[in-house]
Amino acid sequence: MDIVQSPISTLNHIYEISGVEVGQHFYWQIGGFQVHAQVLITSWVVIAVLSGSATIAVRDPQTIPTGGQNFVEYILEFLRDLARTQIGEEEYGPWVSFIGTMFLFIFVSNWSGALLPWGIIKLPHGELAAPTNDINTTVALASLTSVAYFYAGLAKKGLGYFGKYIQPTPILLPINILEDFTKPLSLSFRLSGNILADELVVAVPVSLVPLVVPIPVMFLGLFTSGIQALIFATLAAAYIGESMEGHH
Repeated sequence: MDIVQSPISTLNHIYEISGVEVGQHFYWQIGGFQVHAQVLITSWVVIAVLSGSATIAVRDPQTIPTGGQNFVEYILEFLRDLARTQIGEEEYGPWVSFIGTMFLFIFVSNWSGALLPWGIIKLPHGELAAPTNDINTTVALASLTSVAYFYAGLAKKGLGYFGKYIQPTPILLPINILEDFTKPLSLSFRLSGNILADELVVAVPVSLVPLVVPIPVMFLGLFTSGIQALIFATLAAAYIGESMEGHH
């Protein structure tokens, strides 16, 4: 009997460990699913900021851009160059919107955690923070990237896309398959880990010396937040370009 209970007890312990969470969370019940409300709230704020800024900037487009329109066109040109460099001159066009959306959402989300005073909004449980410091958000973004580069490869090559898994030799099949699992994992953990670490690095000096010392650290956080958005968008574009060109 003890021999039978031992594996069951082990499985119970594993299940308990899988339910461990860092900190407290505020949950909503939506359609029978339990979701992190604080992540949805901050994500909606970021989406509203992006949508509102774009609408205001281009509500009256001019042939010679000025002001907000000039800034928006500069960002668009930057995103086009990013997609063109990673995907290629002939294929980049349809993917500018996807890469641009990823970059802008991550960039504004990261900066919202560093600039907006989320702490003044009290929740029953947990607290508001940048959407990208939650692993659920970054896993969703990484999963979308995976779907995008699989779609790009299949749309370009059809079923021949899967031939890359046995190149340059069929012996590498397991490693090539494993690579497609590690890509979204690395994207998601890199982004959430760095943003969470940046917020903790700022929180410690703010709690100790709340006036002057934290300011340089906050500027460093803004810089690294922008770099993380650029890295994610660049890697996403590179994966899409690789899927259409073949295994390198």
